[in-house]
Amino acid sequence: MRRSISLKIGTALATAAVVIAGVAMSMNSASAQTTGATGYATQNGGTTGGAGGQTVRATTGTQIHAALCNRASSSTPIIIQVEGTINHGNTSKVSGGSCNTADGVIELKQISNVTLVGVGSGAVFDQLGIHIREASNIIIQNVTVKNVKKSGSPTSNGGDAIGMESGVRNVWVDHTTLEASGGESEGYDGLFDMKNDTKYVTLSYSILRNSERGGLVGSGDSDTANSFITYHHNLYQNLNSRVPLLRAGTAHTYNNHFTGIVESGINSRVGAKVKVDNNYFEDSKDVLGTFYTDLRGTWQVSGNIFDNVTWSSPGSDNYPAGPNPTSTTTVSIPYSYPLDRAECVPAIVAETAGANKGLKVSDGNCSSQTPSTGPTSPTANPTDPTTSPTDPGQPGGTNLSLSADADGSSKASGTSYGNVRDGNMSTYWSPTSSTGRVSIKWDSATTVSKVVIREPTGTTGSIGSWRLVNNGNGAVLASGTGAGTITFSATSLTKINFEITSSNGTPKIAEFETYAS
Repeated sequence: MRRSISLKIGTALATAAVVIAGVAMSMNSASAQTTGATGYATQNGGTTGGAGGQTVRATTGTQIHAALCNRASSSTPIIIQVEGTINHGNTSKVSGGSCNTADGVIELKQISNVTLVGVGSGAVFDQLGIHIREASNIIIQNVTVKNVKKSGSPTSNGGDAIGMESGVRNVWVDHTTLEASGGESEGYDGLFDMKNDTKYVTLSYSILRNSERGGLVGSGDSDTANSFITYHHNLYQNLNSRVPLLRAGTAHTYNNHFTGIVESGINSRVGAKVKVDNNYFEDSKDVLGTFYTDLRGTWQVSGNIFDNVTWSSPGSDNYPAGPNPTSTTTVSIPYSYPLDRAECVPAIVAETAGANKGLKVSDGNCSSQTPSTGPTSPTANPTDPTTSPTDPGQPGGTNLSLSADADGSSKASGTSYGNVRDGNMSTYWSPTSSTGRVSIKWDSATTVSKVVIREPTGTTGSIGSWRLVNNGNGAVLASGTGAGTITFSATSLTKINFEITSSNGTPKIAEFETYAS
């Protein structure tokens, strides 16, 4: 990547080789959390994302949108595992009652209970931003977002790598790499922005680099309803400013490594309060204070190291905290957090921060550990919503459909719902149009984890796209294209729907088999 922003620290009043401000806090917790959210994202009911929901795989932005739109509702939990490069060419709007998507951006709008996690060889959002709006309980983990532009071509998300606005609550962004290739004049904006009443957010174990603007909390001096943000174990590298810019509200930044900050770092303004614990600042300028305004903010400092940091002269619109930063407020933190010693922060952050680091975290004692469990583990076995089912073959176990009933949305002349459960490959059901539903139902709850859809003898390829749905609650168990074997998490239900949403000519189903395993 081109390093377009150089470190320019010319005029300075004071340069400290190494200055330690305050005393490190001692915490009772012995180790960092290895699963689940941290920081302010644990408050207000916590942040669990799509835990407990269906896991699906996506390799395009359109598939991400489709996974959101295929849910029973906008709050149905879902974990979307992403692999490959997501870009403008493969990201289109998808419509549905459980989503509100758009072309050219990953749109997490008016939804809740979603996890977006990179898996396999990694997930890269190339020139494509992630937009969170009017949403809650969102986890974004193990992804790279790069070179998102607000001007030039192509543009996405107002130039923000990840942007939140309009009543957003409880977001955890973890182990991400957010980067640009220049500043505003080259079309880029912020890497991590929060606006218009966004609260309870944590950014952890991430890399923000090579941009003019790191991120802000509040889009202007009147945008003061944003608050309760935690930043920990992040690398801020080669950034001009906004690391972050805080307008009002409360923030907590600890165990971060700041290097190559050109103009200003943590910029506390408009009455903002920030607790600054055990961070390592090096080769940078004005890493803490109030800058570019007379509307001052405050800070509480403890245990930080300032290594080759220069400080400008105080004056109009310029109130640096150094060269000997002292606290100007107190901030009460409602959660526990283990603190690494500041001197080991560069090493532990280098080992853990960013995408594709195995989700390693600090143990709170300057060593790393790898999570062993958790709903966002990138080794989970997903349901691929776009892969055709496997060749049916002859599954083991009892076909539960043989002792069940059947119904549907419509039936073409000469066909019957009962034909899909009679064991006869010569008889079949067809809808009266190119789409339709056929269902298997039982008198009492029955556990199903596998479905086999068979076309009549001599017929192939008549079924296009489909959804498998739990009729009782509307949950989408799987979706895809073509006939074959479909496996999903074992589900207790009384009726299961096979919904054909597109077809190649006249769709025909000879057998709709169901199995417990």
